[in-house]
Amino acid sequence: MSTNLRSLPSVERLLSATRVRELAEAHSHDAVTGVVRRVLESAREKVKAGEAPPTIDALIDAIVERASRTLAHWPRRVTNATGVVLHTNLGRAPLSKAAVEAAMAVAGGYTDLEMDLATGRRGSRMAHISELLSQTTGAEAGLVVNNNAAALLLGLTAYAQGREVIVSRGEAVEIGGGFRIPDVLQQSGATLVEVGTTNRTYVGDYETAITERTSVLLKVHQSNFAIRGFTHTADLEALARLAKDRGLVVFHDLGSGALLDTTAYGLPKEPMVQESVSQGADLAFFSGDKLLGGPQAGIAVGRRAHVDTLARHPLARAVRVEKVTLAALSATLLSYVRGTATSELPVWRMISMPAAEVRKRAERWKSDLGLAHAEVRESKSTIGGGSLPDETLPTYVLAVRPEVPPERFIARLRSADPPVIARIEADEILFDPRTVLVEEDPLLIEAVRAALTG
Repeated sequence: MSTNLRSLPSVERLLSATRVRELAEAHSHDAVTGVVRRVLESAREKVKAGEAPPTIDALIDAIVERASRTLAHWPRRVTNATGVVLHTNLGRAPLSKAAVEAAMAVAGGYTDLEMDLATGRRGSRMAHISELLSQTTGAEAGLVVNNNAAALLLGLTAYAQGREVIVSRGEAVEIGGGFRIPDVLQQSGATLVEVGTTNRTYVGDYETAITERTSVLLKVHQSNFAIRGFTHTADLEALARLAKDRGLVVFHDLGSGALLDTTAYGLPKEPMVQESVSQGADLAFFSGDKLLGGPQAGIAVGRRAHVDTLARHPLARAVRVEKVTLAALSATLLSYVRGTATSELPVWRMISMPAAEVRKRAERWKSDLGLAHAEVRESKSTIGGGSLPDETLPTYVLAVRPEVPPERFIARLRSADPPVIARIEADEILFDPRTVLVEEDPLLIEAVRAALTG
């Protein structure tokens, strides 16, 4: 083994190789030296484990590959041709042009984030966004933190630490990524009290479970799964009346943050934030980067006294958001205020796009590519992102049967600039125009052509 280890080249020898030297010139000597050291250390570990020492060329290839990943800007922009509108692995909601411009405008300089320009005194970073949330949801006030899990954790910590929270057994769910309602309750210091059964829970179940230690009645939207058949859930308005009578508060975790009626686009009913507020939720919690169509954020709206309690809690500072997120969210909410969300927000443009329009784009792609072995056919797009489980939108896809194995073709698409992400079905590559922004069409065509030619 010692002989094999001694056969590995030195850092200086690798840095003198032409391709590695070019990397150092493109980036920096110190940065590339760090990459070389890490590649050599990985090689040493493999040799110690009994593998044969790599060749100089193999080490240089590894250095170039690693440098291309670690020294490049990240995350990278990709073209989403999967047909999944809110693709969690691809960053969920793409921002509107206005949101991007707003974020860029504040990112490169100073802002009035916590200054009242009228008085020159210190202001609140939440005052402006709270007003917009009031206008769009009908709530008295609103607060923004870094994601919905943090918003719910903040609410539970502020109101239920050392107290009891009652939730339906069918709503003590795992939303995704290991985010479980019982775990959040435990972290907040609250005690979970489950009532009802998996499929049927009544207001009376909550009422029976209330004790002197109860603080919150929690209702959670089952955003990423569905229970069908013999079911019943407690009505939010009835829970709100019960909470008021017993001196408690009602939290409603909506998850997706829909401000538009999904049934208008051929989708099942998704609970709207405005409805939660009007039905009496003291605090409603939802995401900014799902059906709202904005940046990643967690939003709490409701009665001003409750929002103020959250804002004053020490945990609020630990989960607060910065100027870029607030700027992008503000621009997103303004699209709702103006009534232009379906034309300005990419998520809602995709959801509202008629199948006939999707088909025209797929036909145009086929024509531009000039492929005899491609076919435009009916298919289904999905919402994704933990929203509207099992529900789809009618769409049309361009189906391409490559001459190489589908996995190799997909890999070629991922190596394009920008990468194109599509899906495989029955040895065909499917490209769904619904989730491809119109301005990305030429880039997709170029990437597919390059993948076809190898």
